Amino acid sequence: MKTMSALMRDANSIHFDPAAVRALGLGDRVVNQGPLNQAYIVSMLARWAGGAARVRALRLRFLGNVFAGDGLVAGGTVTAVRQDGAGRVADCDVWLRVSGGDPVLSGTATVLIGE
Repeated sequence: MKTMSALMRDANSIHFDPAAVRALGLGDRVVNQGPLNQAYIVSMLARWAGGAARVRALRLRFLGNVFAGDGLVAGGTVTAVRQDGAGRVADCDVWLRVSGGDPVLSGTATVLIGE
């Protein structure tokens, strides 16, 4: 996470300093960056749909933190399939969960599934 903080120019010490996390009462494991958590959902959708360019819309809400060492599971459910100007699209509910725990991200996505 420290490397990603440097790459993203994110100077928030909760991403690389356990003392900063402890000072906030969040334990002693550093916190993963939000954009990385979003990327897990985008990667899941891209694998399913055949490429990241097929993800047409994404709305996500942060619900909790991901800490160093957490296992994660990204998933979703197709809620509708419809035709739009680009072709057939799937509307989906999506989520990212800590393994065995509650969602840390949830939202909706629209993915192109056919021309």
